[in-house]
Formats: sequence, C-alpha cells, structure tokens
Amino acid sequence: MSHLAHPTHTILSSATREVVIGFDRPFTIIGERINPTGRKLLAEEMRNGDFSRVERDALAQVAAGAHMLDINAGIPLADEPAILARTIRLVQSLVDVPLSIDSSIVEALEAGLAAYVGKPLVNSVTGEEERLERVLPLIRKYGAAVVAISNDDTGISEDPDVRFEVAKRIVERAADHGIPREDVIVDPLVMPVGAMATAGQQVFRLLRRLREELHVNTTCGASNVSFGMPDRERINAAFLPMAIASGLTSAITNPLSPEVKGAVMAADVLMGNDRDAARWIRAHRDAAVPAVSVSHVGGPAGLTGPGRPPVPVPAPVSARPRVNRRAMARGSNGAGGSNGTVA
Repeated sequence: MSHLAHPTHTILSSATREVVIGFDRPFTIIGERINPTGRKLLAEEMRNGDFSRVERDALAQVAAGAHMLDINAGIPLADEPAILARTIRLVQSLVDVPLSIDSSIVEALEAGLAAYVGKPLVNSVTGEEERLERVLPLIRKYGAAVVAISNDDTGISEDPDVRFEVAKRIVERAADHGIPREDVIVDPLVMPVGAMATAGQQVFRLLRRLREELHVNTTCGASNVSFGMPDRERINAAFLPMAIASGLTSAITNPLSPEVKGAVMAADVLMGNDRDAARWIRAHRDAAVPAVSVSHVGGPAGLTGPGRPPVPVPAPVSARPRVNRRAMARGSNGAGGSNGTVA
C-alpha cells in the first residue's frame, strides 16, 4: 500500500530531543497526567502557584517511558494562558521530551506556543469554522503540528464515515494555510464502549480509513474507551494493540500503567516496529536488575505464572529521555509523590 511505501512522519521536538510519529515507528505514548480536569487537588495547587505535583508527574511519566507529555491548565476562573505558559516553561526545564499544548482557549494556546522551545503538538483544532480560522494561523505562525478532532458545528457524529469527512476537510483547510499533511494528527474520537457497544468497531474502521485513504498519523484519549467500566486499565490495554493494528500511531494515555505499557511494547513487536524484538528481549534480559521498573503483564497460557520472572516495561525507545535528576530528587523528598494514582 502507498502508506507503507511512503509512511507519513510527524516530527516533534523539544530544545534537544526529537520524536517521530509514523506507521513504521514505535508507538508514541503521550503522558496524560498533567491535566487538572477531574483532579481537584492538582487544580487547586496550580491555581495557587504550587507546581510541585506537576514536577513530580512530569518526572514520573518520563521515567516510566512517556515519549511526550500533554500539558493542560484548564482551571475554571483561573488565568489559563499565564498558568499554561508557566507550566510549559517549568516542564521543559525538567525533562527533554516534546510537549503537547492542550487547551480549548485560543489565547492559552498562543501563550503556550510563545513559551515553548522546539516544535510542539497543539491539542487541538476541530472542524468548526471559527476554530479553524483562529487556530490554523497560529499553527502556521509557530511551525507546530496540530491534533485535528473529527467533529464540527454539527457536533460529534456516531457515523465514522461522517467523522472521516470532517477529518479530511480539516486536513484540506490546513493545507490552505500552508500546513503539510504530516503536521496534522487526526483524533478519530474514541467513544465509551459502555455507552456505545460499537464504539471499538467504529474507531478501528475509521483508523483504517485515516491510514489508507488520508495517510495521516492519529492519536486519541485512549482511556475514553473504558469510561464508566470496571477494570478500566485492562480494557485500555486490550484496546490499544487493536487500535495500533488499525492505524493508530500515538495516544494520550497513562505511561504509569504497567498493563498499557506492556500492551504497547507487545504491539510494537507484532507490528514489526521493534526491530528484531530488541527492546522486548532487552526488557526481559534486564528483568533481574533491581533498578528496572517491572510489571507482571499477563500473556498467553504458559508464559506467566508462579516462578516466572516479571516483565519489565522500560521506555520503548533506544535512548531514554533525560530528566533533571536534581529536580527528581527534590520531588521524591516532597509530600504526596506520584505513584500512578490520580489525585
């Protein structure tokens, strides 16, 4: 297929590190935790100028293997542009991974873009006319890439073919603004499977079309699929490899989840994006090293059980992102360090 012969590469960067998203590249994990939505304690701290939890979440996610971090400062009745810009500068001083600047407020996106060093991902633009005309010029001005969410003025369609047409229109409008196809990452909108039984099937079908017909990279909020369900991490871990096989090339998800990281690593092996399964084999070889974070990730019968070594889940890249170790030490000495539980 043409998408395999000429894969689309979206290149994002910090001041010192580059990440390439593509069908022929290892899956890109975008850490989701720096987001005050639904985290009352984090929202209150950020509103009051306390960014210690942000520091710990940034360091923990990168240490766990996130290739990028999503940065959101959506706090009601707060100065979101100022807080978002401050958060971006802080996180960039701590870790070297590229960032996704996440806001529904255009002024906040612009403040974040002005503060950012490198080529970020902007999350997001929709197919709504006003949003297109306000966000796309910013993407062009700052040379960023953008997440295109496949809904428009009519809302979110339950028909995946309608969502495809919205995505196609956004890609075309971006081109009109001088933004190349590779700098548009489409979010097909993952619905909760608990509310819509066909949600998984719909997104897999849409992802295949986006890959094979539109030749764009894709992302999503992966945990949306399990919203309202018990044992959410297991559903997320099953969803991601199926979505990756359908064409998903990145996701905003929790890198601190062993189930999710193990599923993504295994998917990279099966998709041929872990050459010679080197990272998977190295992870098992390093299982006995105490410093390596491990996860008891289940597999086919006979592969796990009593007496079997735990499966370590390192960052699925050959060179780990760097973190500011001094800041990490400072964070580990503070109260309420991140352990994967949202607070």
